[in-house]
Amino acid sequence: MRSLYSIPIEALQRIYGEDPQMLEQQSLRYRRGLEAFMARYGPGEVRIYRAPGRVNLIGEHTDYNHGYVLPMALDKDVLLFARARADQVVNLANIEAGFGERHFLIGRDIPPQPLGDWANYVQGPAQLLEREQGPGLRGFDALVDGAPPHGVPRGAGLSSSSALTVVSAVALVRLNGIALEGPALAESCGRAEWYVGTRGGIMDQFISILAQRGHALFLDCRPAADGSYRLKQVPIPAGYAIIVVDSGVRHRNTGPLYNRRVAEGRIGVRLLQRRFPGITHLRDVNHLPWEELEPLLPEVIHTDELLQMGIDPEKILDGGVSPGTDTFFVRKRCRHVISENNRVLQSVAALERGDMATFGQLMGEAHASARDDYEISTPEIEALVRLANAVPGTVGARLTGAGWGGCIVAAVREEAADAFREAVVCGYRRETGLEAHVFICRSASGAGEVLGITWGEPT
Repeated sequence: MRSLYSIPIEALQRIYGEDPQMLEQQSLRYRRGLEAFMARYGPGEVRIYRAPGRVNLIGEHTDYNHGYVLPMALDKDVLLFARARADQVVNLANIEAGFGERHFLIGRDIPPQPLGDWANYVQGPAQLLEREQGPGLRGFDALVDGAPPHGVPRGAGLSSSSALTVVSAVALVRLNGIALEGPALAESCGRAEWYVGTRGGIMDQFISILAQRGHALFLDCRPAADGSYRLKQVPIPAGYAIIVVDSGVRHRNTGPLYNRRVAEGRIGVRLLQRRFPGITHLRDVNHLPWEELEPLLPEVIHTDELLQMGIDPEKILDGGVSPGTDTFFVRKRCRHVISENNRVLQSVAALERGDMATFGQLMGEAHASARDDYEISTPEIEALVRLANAVPGTVGARLTGAGWGGCIVAAVREEAADAFREAVVCGYRRETGLEAHVFICRSASGAGEVLGITWGEPT
C-alpha cells in the first residue's frame, strides 16, 4: 500500500501545471482531504474527483439571447473524496466545519433540504441520474473540500455551486459505470441544478466539464437541431494571469431588473420581426449593420404603444413573470447584446493570434457597453475597473457576471499580478472604505477523476 502521505505528483501536474509552489500547496491540500476522509470513514479505497469554477472572460447577458460566451475554468476547484457503497445511501461530510454532515437515499424523488442548503447541489444530480440512468444507482461516502484558498470562492460569481453539482455528478457517473461524458454530461448537470430552484443556462456546467488547461471555451448557446452545441477551445497566451476582484457589494432585489432586461431584448426581437419575420433571437441579426437595425428599435417605448402593435409586455416573459415596468429602453439593450456577440467573436480571433492588446481593448468596450447600454454597473464596480486599468501590466478589465455589484475580471501580465493586488486593494479601500478580495487565477482543466487509490494506515 502507498503511504497516506504520498500524492502522485504527475496527477496534480496534469491539472495545475508545473509551478512547484502551486504543486506543493495542492499536494498538502489533497493529503489533508485524504486524512480527513480516512478519519471519518476508515481506511480503504478512495477516489478523488474535482470540478473547477469559472469566470466569463467576455459575453455578458448574451446566453439567454442564444448568443456567444467565452468562459475560462479556474485553478480554484471543489474536490470530492468518495468511496462507493453497496446500497443507495449517500453520506456527506465537509472539510469546513460550518457545513454540517448530510445523509440521503438516492431515489427518483429525493426530498430537498432547506433552500440554500449545500447538500441540494449533490441531491440534484443524484435524483436526475437515478431517473435517467437508473434505477438502482449506488451511493457513496464522501468528503467535500471547497475551502479557501484553493476552493472556488463562494458568493463571488465564480460558480462554486455549479462546481459542486458537477463534481457530484462526475462521482456518481464514474462510481456507477455510467457511459455519460462531455457535452451530454454537461447538459445533464445543467438540468440537475434546476433541483435547487434556479433555471440557469448551460455555460457554467459546460466550461466546468469541457475545459482544457491553457484555454478558454467558446460556446454558442443556441443548440443545433440534434441538441448539440458548437464549441471551440481558444488558447490563452502564455504569460498572463486572469484576476478576479470581488467588490463585496451585493445589491438586493435585482431580479426585477434582470427580468426587465430579458423583456427588453424580447421586445426588440418582436419589433425586428416586422422586417425580418424569420428571426427568433437577437443573434439572428448579428450579421446586419447596426445602422440598418437602429431605426427599427425605438430608444424608449411604453406598454400602451406595444399593445397597439400586438405585443403584450406582461406575456413576453416565461411563466407569467411580469417585467415590472411600463417603460422599455429597447434600442440600447439590443445594441449591447448584438455588439457583445460580435465582441466575443472578435475576442476569439484575437486570442487565437496571441493579440492580447486587442483582447484588452474589447474587454474595455464590453465594460462600457454593459455600463452605458445595459446599465448593470455600480459606482463600486466602476472604481475597481478604473483602478485595475491604472496598474501597469493590465491589458483589460471589465465587470463580469449579472451586474449590479459582484466582480470584475482583468487580464494582467503575470509579473504584474502582485502589484495589481496591492494597488487595487489599497485604492479601493481609500475610495470606498470597502475591502476588495482579489483572486489571482490561471486556466485549469475540466472536471474529472484525479486518482483512485487504496489507503491503509500511515507508514
